[in-house]
Amino acid sequence: MAIHKKPWFKYLKNLIIGVGAALVMMGALGKINSEPWGGTMITVGLVTEAFLFLILGIIPPEKDYYWDKLYPGLSDYNANVTPLTDGPAQSTAPSVRRLDGEKVETQLDGMLEELRGMKTSLGSLKALQEVDFSQTAQQVKTMNNFYTKLNEAMAELTDTVDDTKQYKEHMDSLNKHLSSLNTVYGNMLTAMAPPRG
Repeated sequence: MAIHKKPWFKYLKNLIIGVGAALVMMGALGKINSEPWGGTMITVGLVTEAFLFLILGIIPPEKDYYWDKLYPGLSDYNANVTPLTDGPAQSTAPSVRRLDGEKVETQLDGMLEELRGMKTSLGSLKALQEVDFSQTAQQVKTMNNFYTKLNEAMAELTDTVDDTKQYKEHMDSLNKHLSSLNTVYGNMLTAMAPPRG
C-alpha cells in the first residue's frame, strides 16, 4: 500500500492543513491589528500552506469508493466484469458478464427521472404544508350558503318553467277556441247576407 493511502498519513495531512490554515488566520489577525508577531505568524502559516499544496499537487487524488476490489476492471468502459464471491464458484466455467455502458447509462437516466419526480412531489407536499387553512371553515360556510341560494333559484326557475308551459297550453287552447268562434262567426255572416241576384 502506498504511503499516501495509509491512515496515519491521511490524519497527518488533515492536521497540517488545519494547523496551516489556523496560522494564516492568526497571522492575518495580527497584521490587521498591527501586532509585532503578525508578520512572522502569517509568514509561517503561508509557508506551511505552500508546502502542503506542493504535497497535494504531487499525491494522486484519492478515490471515494473501491468498487474495483469487488469488480476488477470496472473502471474500463468495455471490460468483461466477473463479480468476486465469498466462497468457491459453483461451476468450473467462469461466468463472465459483459458490462453494457449504454444500458447502465439508460438505467441511471431512469433513476434520475424518478428522483426528479420525487422532488416535484415533495415540493407539492411542502406547498400543501404551507397553505393557511385558518379561513377554511368560513369559506366552506360561504360555499354552502352559495349552493343553498343556487338550489333555491333553480327551484324557482323550474316553477317558472312549469308556469310558462301552463300559460302556453292556455294560449293554445284560447287560439283553438278563437278559430272555432271565427268559423262560427263567418258562417253566421254568410247565412245573414242578403242573396245576390
